[in-house]
Amino acid sequence: MAGEQNKTLILIMQALIPVNIVIGDRTYRIKASPDDEEAIRRTLKTINDKIVEFKTQFAGKDMQDYIAMVMIWYATQAGAENSPLLEKEMADALEKIEAQLDKVK
Repeated sequence: MAGEQNKTLILIMQALIPVNIVIGDRTYRIKASPDDEEAIRRTLKTINDKIVEFKTQFAGKDMQDYIAMVMIWYATQAGAENSPLLEKEMADALEKIEAQLDKVK
């Protein structure tokens, strides 16, 4: 049974493609399924656009503060729109990014 699980995991890992992402001033290399790449890139564009917006509105903060502001905005925005599909897409993308960031630590 464990052998089958390992084979399945290996097949899943082989199906993933490397994707370079930028959040704020940092670049990360993650692996994602080809189906998720577009959603990840859209999410990152929104995140980075909001970082720029918050940097304009709240001068003098560090990048970690801006990223925190964006994550709070993102979480409340998804809830305000009452879009379960959008909320799930965002949650999935953020979970993948968080998992990759945890691996880098």
